[in-house]
Amino acid sequence: MPADMTPEELAARLEQAADDVAPAIRRQMRRVGPRGVAAIRRHAAGRPGPNIITGHYRASWTDRHWAIPHGALCTIGTRAPQGRRLEFGFWDMYDSLGRHFYQPPYPHVQPALPEIGAVLRDAMGDAIEEVLS
Repeated sequence: MPADMTPEELAARLEQAADDVAPAIRRQMRRVGPRGVAAIRRHAAGRPGPNIITGHYRASWTDRHWAIPHGALCTIGTRAPQGRRLEFGFWDMYDSLGRHFYQPPYPHVQPALPEIGAVLRDAMGDAIEEVLS
């Protein structure tokens, strides 16, 4: 506590910061999702990730945002049926039609996670700076 601040002033400042933190986090999370999607798409643009054939798979990656009581939630994902198979592989399995598959993994999400984590850390730091300024 600064020497010239009374306990009442500190309490008022902390209460204001508590009111400001959720909107600041929501604003910052809006930039995390698109940058995460871009990172995954970059890693899904050829080896060691999956090759691009039509571009539909890369385009299927999206982000969604929700407000939660004291912050925000962002999910990044795809509804493309080949998503898990491309990321983790399809080892020596048969599908429902009896076809045999052996496809190695072409990771593209896992290699993007460090970049997404760094963007998230920076965004939360910016939210804290915004609240404290």
